[in-house]
Amino acid sequence: MQTVKLNNGVEMPMLGFGVYQIPADDTERCVKEAISLGYRMIDTAQAYGNEEGVGKAISECGVPRKELFIVTKIWILNYGYEKAKASIEESLRKLHTDYIDLLLLHQPYSDVYGAYRAMEEAYRAGKIRAIGVSNFYPARLMDIVRNTEIPPMVNQVEAHVFHQRPKDLKLMAELNVVPMAWSPFAEGKNDFFTKEPIVAIGKKYNKTAAQVALRYLMDLGFILIPKTTHKERMAENFNVFDFTLTDEDKAEMAKLDTGAPVILADHSTPEGTKLILDLNDKMKEFWK
Repeated sequence: MQTVKLNNGVEMPMLGFGVYQIPADDTERCVKEAISLGYRMIDTAQAYGNEEGVGKAISECGVPRKELFIVTKIWILNYGYEKAKASIEESLRKLHTDYIDLLLLHQPYSDVYGAYRAMEEAYRAGKIRAIGVSNFYPARLMDIVRNTEIPPMVNQVEAHVFHQRPKDLKLMAELNVVPMAWSPFAEGKNDFFTKEPIVAIGKKYNKTAAQVALRYLMDLGFILIPKTTHKERMAENFNVFDFTLTDEDKAEMAKLDTGAPVILADHSTPEGTKLILDLNDKMKEFWK
């Protein structure tokens, strides 16, 4: 497994298993299957409602905890110092662990700094090995890097072949923040799985479009967390370390970039902000 060293020296796998939109009652099975196939990083979040399934799986999978890398995220409803502090303890309980390998702020809105202070405190206490953010657009990322005692180590963002984010990658490299891609298959939009030149490049190496896309994004520097509930697809997504894309392949893949998100509206726009805050309002009722 390829790894990347975060700015605090922690080694993080470049490829993991994501559990977004996996039903809570199916999460345990999926995570256990992923771990059995060799995955060692699992990405979840408070907002996904399946931390407990992840926790049960990692406690029963037979793989020592120290060999696993567990990622979760604090949701907006738990922002603010006191709420975030309590939510970290709740996530630890649900995940059946006494430490989280990487904890992220899920969205760049509301009391970001109160929540971040709680993460810094937990980091110093050894309850978190690394801290970071998610969906932080460039200006917001620059702000939090410059105004925190412990700068974020990772920024998880929407990234796939249709939204390759070269400017964001350049800034993150300058700020020593590692990029992490959610939804690397663009949720199948834009005919992703039958798209040329992805399919044609795959045929050269006897690989699927999904495998080519993952290899390409990894070459760009993204940590990846593909999600599937099918074991055969888990195995397929994990099998991306035995081939190399040429410069010509990469040039063709670069042409697919639209320069814009295809799943959510741009987080830096009023439309993107409204979308997430409307979702947050709906979740208030769900979390009661």
